[in-house]
Amino acid sequence: MKLFHAVLTLCVQLVVIVATSDFIDSATVYIQSLDTSSAPISPLAQIKYNPSTLDAELISFDAPDLAPESKLVRIGIYDSVTSAWKSSTSMTSADSFSKGFRPTLVLSLDTQGGVLGVTCKSGRIDAGQTRDFSPNVRIIKAAKGKQPDLNGPVVLSPEGKVAEPEPEKTLLQK
Repeated sequence: MKLFHAVLTLCVQLVVIVATSDFIDSATVYIQSLDTSSAPISPLAQIKYNPSTLDAELISFDAPDLAPESKLVRIGIYDSVTSAWKSSTSMTSADSFSKGFRPTLVLSLDTQGGVLGVTCKSGRIDAGQTRDFSPNVRIIKAAKGKQPDLNGPVVLSPEGKVAEPEPEKTLLQK
C-alpha cells in the first residue's frame, strides 16, 4: 500500500512539472561539415520552445569538433531514420563556433509551430565585456503578410485619357 502511495505521489509531481512547463515542443539541430564529401552529420543542440509565446530554451549544446580545414558547415533538422534533412538547411562559416564568437541559433516556424528551417549567426564577443559565452536561441514564426491596398478603378475622360485631378486649393483660395 505504501508503494502505491509513493508511485501515485511521484506521478502527480511529474504531471505538475509537465503541466507547468512553458515549453511544449522540441527540436534537435544537426551540423555537417561541407568541405569533405563523407562528413558525418552530428547533433549540435537540443532546443525546447513554445510556438505560441515564442519562448525558447537551449537544453544542450555540443560544440562541434570540426577539422581545421573546414570552412563551411550545414545546419538544420535531420531525420536519422530516413537519412534526410527534414527542414531547410543553412550554410555558415565554421568560425561561427570558434572561440571568441557567440552563436545564435534561429528557428523559423510555420503557422502551426513546425520547424521550417534553422539558421546560425554569430558575433564576436569581448571577454572583458561579458563572461557569458553560451549560445543564444531565437524563434521566428511565419505570419500572414500585409495585403496591398488597392485603389479604385481608373476613370477615363471622353477622349480616353486619364482625368487629371484638380489641384487642391489652399485655405485662402477657398
